[in-house]
Amino acid sequence: MTVTHTNLILASASPRRRELLGLAGIAFDIVVSPVEEPAPDTGEHPAAYAARMARRKAAAVARQHPEAVVLGADSVVAVGETILGKPKDAGDALRMLTLLSGRTHQVVTGCALFAPGREPAIFTVSTDVTMLEISQARLAAYVATGEPMDKAGAYAIQGGAAAFVATICGSYTNVVGLPLAEAVEILRTYGAITPANH
Repeated sequence: MTVTHTNLILASASPRRRELLGLAGIAFDIVVSPVEEPAPDTGEHPAAYAARMARRKAAAVARQHPEAVVLGADSVVAVGETILGKPKDAGDALRMLTLLSGRTHQVVTGCALFAPGREPAIFTVSTDVTMLEISQARLAAYVATGEPMDKAGAYAIQGGAAAFVATICGSYTNVVGLPLAEAVEILRTYGAITPANH
């Protein structure tokens, strides 16, 4: 079991991030960040956008809970410099999945850690994901399940889209929504936790 030395808050509504952080045996509370997620600025790099959103989310919760250590995260799916957010509707989801079919894309998660008396730690992790060529009928059937609707890039690698993914290069947990190894390491570096095997 990991020992948590401080009041740690995960500034995210994502059940996937909650599950991942829980896998590390870390005790934490959840406070959903109140900030909106504006569209990327024109020409904004996917990593820069993910880092900016993570910082906005964590900063808002850190202002509400100045005594706590706050971890925020934001994941985006990118094809080259094109950022795919959450689909607006089923047609948008199908468009995104068609774009991803048969090619390699990046999942980039920005993480922001705010701790009392410390400069915020902001970092990004990128994973390459290669999808098989998937027929329109299979993609449409997946969209019809409703699963893609609240997911960046319109898919969940830990869900029904698992069968679409040929290879990943990099962190699997990053594709799910939180680069767990890197997040645990920054929490350890900041003295927020002590892993049980240390």
